[in-house]
Amino acid sequence: MADPDPIDWPAHRRDAHAIGRAQEFLRQIVYGGNDGIVTTFAIVAGFAGAQAEGAGQIGVVAVLVFGLANLFADGVSMGLGEFLSARSQRDLYEAQRARELAAIRDDPGQERREIVDILRGKGLAPADAQATADLLMKNPGLLADLMMTYEFGMADPRAETPAVNGLFTFLSFLVFGSVPLVPYLAGAPAQAAFWLSVGATSGALTALGLLRWYATRQALIRCVAETVAVGGVCAAVAFAVGALVGG
Repeated sequence: MADPDPIDWPAHRRDAHAIGRAQEFLRQIVYGGNDGIVTTFAIVAGFAGAQAEGAGQIGVVAVLVFGLANLFADGVSMGLGEFLSARSQRDLYEAQRARELAAIRDDPGQERREIVDILRGKGLAPADAQATADLLMKNPGLLADLMMTYEFGMADPRAETPAVNGLFTFLSFLVFGSVPLVPYLAGAPAQAAFWLSVGATSGALTALGLLRWYATRQALIRCVAETVAVGGVCAAVAFAVGALVGG
């Protein structure tokens, strides 16, 4: 029987399992977006909570200066942090996998016992676990991948691109994080701009929750409520600190 044609895995994931960019980079989008919204609104809420003398004259300018500076500086920091985190995760995985391959080579009996025990724990009958282990011992690379997942609980990060992860985090931070500043950029008076910013922030958090729901297709209300609640708590803390310090 001839071997089947190789599967185009990216197309298969997209067409058969509906895994697109939103699903593939959901963690980076939600992480960057939520942090961008909350961090930028913290500037807005902090100034509003402080109600410093002369805030009516300089409040809008101050919010824009500090808000935009924070938006870009923190966005770059978040993107580079995600890049370094992904690189570190990949380096750790590859180092541990190399040690596992060495263990398979140097002590195959022990590794065979471990995979048999893991397979039995996953529900295979003893005879099936033994037979499967014999097949896996002939393919050390596959065995090492399985051991990385089931012995060490480490997902394979080698298919990810750290630079792309960092870029998605940065762009999500920038796009969502700019929303609380829109009323100030539009030139609204300080008091009105704050309440418009509250509404815009709520809308951005809701949109982020809807994006979570679209990507996961899990409970709509839970996805939105969790996202709004987390952002709302952080915003309330920023406002309270501003009021405490400036009051």
